[in-house]
Amino acid sequence: MRIGLLLNDFGTHLDAVVDEAREAVRTGLTTGWLAEQGGWDALTTAATLGPRVPGLAWGTSVVPTYPRHPLTLAAQALTVQAATGNRLTLGVGVSHRHVVEDQFGYSFDRPARHLRSYLSALVPLLHGESVRHEGEALRAVGSVTAPGAEPPSVLVGALGPSMLRVAGELADGTISVWAGPTALARHIVPTLTRAAEGAGRPAPRVVAFLLVGVTAEPEARRTELRRRFTRVQEIPSYRAVLDREGAAGPADTAVLGDETTVERALRALAEAGATELIASPVGTPEEQSRTKELLAALSSRT
Repeated sequence: MRIGLLLNDFGTHLDAVVDEAREAVRTGLTTGWLAEQGGWDALTTAATLGPRVPGLAWGTSVVPTYPRHPLTLAAQALTVQAATGNRLTLGVGVSHRHVVEDQFGYSFDRPARHLRSYLSALVPLLHGESVRHEGEALRAVGSVTAPGAEPPSVLVGALGPSMLRVAGELADGTISVWAGPTALARHIVPTLTRAAEGAGRPAPRVVAFLLVGVTAEPEARRTELRRRFTRVQEIPSYRAVLDREGAAGPADTAVLGDETTVERALRALAEAGATELIASPVGTPEEQSRTKELLAALSSRT
């Protein structure tokens, strides 16, 4: 299972993100993931950091679709490819009702329909094709010219059955959040795989995002995480996947403990069908350093 690091880019100076990315390379990790969380723009950050940190591949987890037309996003993603030497995985997602309607002012009606229409335009555009898409959710007419930029792999932040089916049919896989081995093995992997097989596509990538911490005080860390992520468990799509996992909240899906415990838990994720991991290290600075060292060691074995 390939292991990448979620870079801590929220509320930090961009130079600090560069330093963290370089530290990841020194540790032995090979993929840096960037989120969209009301701070730096993930794609612009990847284009900025790529030439300064040549040892990393880059991923977005995830870019919201509603604020960016497919023609715009295709141009952005291909620009990142040109800037980074074609090292981008483009993760996209519909976000959530409270973001799309309350912050962006768009309708969140039938988000799976929107995603299907969006990907139907975006994926051909990334492959240099001219598009004339007249879908129920959007219209896209045109093409993007980006010499030397290869089409990035496209993943979808998908948790529910409808979204997973769209991801399997039209994208290269999914990025799951708060899904442990139970939700992966019983719901996410089989739903996504069936959709990909039905569409005649290759076996999909299954990228799991989880909090990870090598620590001698797992319960203390879990208590801290419960306070930190209280509101997350109230978001409907997250609540549904947490219920599938049998978890009260995100803290209950965190991988915490000594090196042996963490390694065993990550092996269970791989056995459940995860092909990759986005790890967000938690704990004290010393614990996070130990966590990154373990993640790099485990990643090098695969």
